[in-house]
Amino acid sequence: QVQLVESGGGLVQAGGSLRLSCAVSGGTFSSYAMGWFRQAPGKEREFVAAISRSGRRTYYADSVKGRFTISRDNAKNTVYLQMNSLKPEDTAVYYCAAVLGMYSGDYYTKTAEYRYWGQGTQVTVTS
Repeated sequence: QVQLVESGGGLVQAGGSLRLSCAVSGGTFSSYAMGWFRQAPGKEREFVAAISRSGRRTYYADSVKGRFTISRDNAKNTVYLQMNSLKPEDTAVYYCAAVLGMYSGDYYTKTAEYRYWGQGTQVTVTS
């Protein structure tokens, strides 16, 4: 059974930074394409960032492009989301997700494409 555990969320002032981590166990981490999503109160879960199995390809939502960076360490079975220049509208529960990637360069941006999900970590940005 594949398990994903997020950490690193918290309370930060606007303009600040946080780094989220997602540790994956129970599978071959390098076989999974990974993604980060977020869900604010009363809103649908939305795509934030994705990374291919190899880590060579990444993709971002327009709302975070240039501020957030997704990365992975296949030796540590962990995917990261570095969040800089945070804004109050970034406040949400952040989830990491995994799916077996068919090709090493594939990444996925839709919630329905992901098989495994973490429990989420809260990020709150104050103005």
